[in-house]
Amino acid sequence: MKNIVLLTGSSHPQLARRISESLGIELGDCTLGKFSNQETSVKIKDSVREKHVYIIQSGCGRVNDNVIELFILIQACRMGSAKRITVVTPLFPYSRQSERSQKKRLPQHQIGTEIMNSLLQTGDSRPLPQGTFAQSFMGMSEGGGYRQWCARAGTLVANLLQAAGADHLIAMDLHDPQYQGFFQIPVDLVYAEPSIIQWIRSEIPNWRQAVVVSPDAGGAKRATSICNKLNLDFALIHKEDVGGTRESMGLVGEVEGRPAIILDDMIDSGSTIGLASEVLKRHGATDIYAIAVHGVFSGPALEIISKSPVTAVACTNSVPQDEFRARCDKLRTIDIAPMLGEIIRRTFYGESVTQLFVHDEQL
Repeated sequence: MKNIVLLTGSSHPQLARRISESLGIELGDCTLGKFSNQETSVKIKDSVREKHVYIIQSGCGRVNDNVIELFILIQACRMGSAKRITVVTPLFPYSRQSERSQKKRLPQHQIGTEIMNSLLQTGDSRPLPQGTFAQSFMGMSEGGGYRQWCARAGTLVANLLQAAGADHLIAMDLHDPQYQGFFQIPVDLVYAEPSIIQWIRSEIPNWRQAVVVSPDAGGAKRATSICNKLNLDFALIHKEDVGGTRESMGLVGEVEGRPAIILDDMIDSGSTIGLASEVLKRHGATDIYAIAVHGVFSGPALEIISKSPVTAVACTNSVPQDEFRARCDKLRTIDIAPMLGEIIRRTFYGESVTQLFVHDEQL
């Protein structure tokens, strides 16, 4: 492959090396570091003039530093007269921070109560606006409380990527697929599904008798897609609010006496996997496997997984897994480097990326 340069940021150099090995090319010579005042330093020692540059940077680890480093890498390539700059983000940074997802993650009732109390204490006799539109305009929820306004940080990152000079983005299994529409540049949204299917076939005994389980309604489409390809049964765990403060989980489907495979796009705090595995165990599942595309494992996630009835947890190496695996013997790694290498090869030669996944559906 001529006129191609493969660069890596600081977030996941191990994955970049595996991708370069699968492509049969060497990584570009690039020095990354910090100045004495902790500003990011980037020096690209190879010529990128009139070449197609691929920059590999995942949204993990010290995310903020890695994002700024990515912007500077893009700008350095643009100033070096690169013909085309493609950003490869196995885990897109700030992909969970859309307005819709933030409403789920923030406790909306807390500030609402404080704001309404302060309004009542001011003694202002003016009536509050009525109607859905007026309440929305004033930042009030339908229940009378104040609705928190959330920054769209993911949209900001998308705009900054384009402003830095990126021409093309390759992202894998976005937490919110809506982000694809925030870009004015071409976006190839790829999936770890072929690698996950291969892992299920090779690593799970009696996988033909297994039931694929989605831990929530949002992941049902992902789980049913794998069910259809493997001809397996499907089950769904649904959450219900109890008293507005607690959640209960129920199971729709039959898992008694069969292995269960929980599929999710990301494991962060580990609470969803822990609760889902308890529900499946109570319903008689024999072995419980959890598979996620991105294994972030923040906070007490590894402790929760270790104490849960899960047999094994498999995640792709979109995020470095070596440190996590050293702390929890239940973790397994699904290598996506060959798939990403093939995607890079196809985009470089102008071949179809979608065909890579259509072929898998025909197996």
